[in-house]
Amino acid sequence: MYKISLITGDGIGPDLSNSAVSILNTINDKLGLKFDIKNLQAGDKALKETGKALPDETINAIKKSDACLKAPVGESAADVIVALRRMLDLYANIRPAKSYPHMPALQNDIDLVIVRENTEDLYTGKEFSLGDSAVALRIISEAASKRIAKYAFETAKQRDLMKKVTCVHKSNVMRITDGLFAKSCSEIAKKYPNIHFEEMYVDACAMNLVRQPNQFDVIVTTNLFGDILSDESSQVVGGLGMAPAANIGDNFALFEPVHGAAFDIAGKNIANPSSFLLSIKLMLDWLGAKNDDSKCIEVGKRLESIIFNLVKDGIKTKDIGGNKTTSEFTKEITDKF
Repeated sequence: MYKISLITGDGIGPDLSNSAVSILNTINDKLGLKFDIKNLQAGDKALKETGKALPDETINAIKKSDACLKAPVGESAADVIVALRRMLDLYANIRPAKSYPHMPALQNDIDLVIVRENTEDLYTGKEFSLGDSAVALRIISEAASKRIAKYAFETAKQRDLMKKVTCVHKSNVMRITDGLFAKSCSEIAKKYPNIHFEEMYVDACAMNLVRQPNQFDVIVTTNLFGDILSDESSQVVGGLGMAPAANIGDNFALFEPVHGAAFDIAGKNIANPSSFLLSIKLMLDWLGAKNDDSKCIEVGKRLESIIFNLVKDGIKTKDIGGNKTTSEFTKEITDKF
């Protein structure tokens, strides 16, 4: 049995969490893959009620679980997800971007993954005032750069596509920091002779994600660039509603949708749960690989296939132009397991 910690979040978070629990319970009942789910509090509501956006009780429960699912939270998001990434050393942020039928993608053959370094760069928050100027320190280390590069190459090796890794940086301007990142990726590339390796400046990558998104397989980049490019890639395939994410370390992982808490439709039962449910697919992939559990991986593929076929048949929630409620869309999925 897998112990799953579930941060139910703010806004539409509880609606999406209900959908996620329904899916996991169905997998329990119909496929015999057992989950023990513990609902946890974090975010704006937790801050208001406990004085902490990330209560100690939540942290302790997450550490005792096998994996964590996190629904979207509100204004306190950085105090939740950034803190957990650092605390649990979740150094790899994984953002797939894939075309789905009847979604406003730029092309219908996009299938790429952005592998983003998750612990360094400007996001360490090392900022200070110096006279009338504001200064931020950009930290890039060889160890973290090589670690994320290795993860990217292992990802490309497992994907049955182009077997290509694109290292994205801006070393023509930031010659020391991005120069170190590029050099580290290039050194790791030598250990993977069967994986095609290329480098691309971040501005060119941003342009090519719009112009030729199907040329990419795996993109590896730094924290800030990865944050920007991953949202761009999600929009290229039709928006954040179909965009799952994983935050992965050597011993633990957290999975989440990447859209916000959408307070304007909270409690209306119309939010598209696909991003969260596809995050469950990523969780099943990770649990399967970590525990040599092929059933996890098979169930994950089944879940993604069901969602793909529903969207293909035009079955969508009301917030993205369909006529289904969140619970009705979820039932369409559970009925097909």
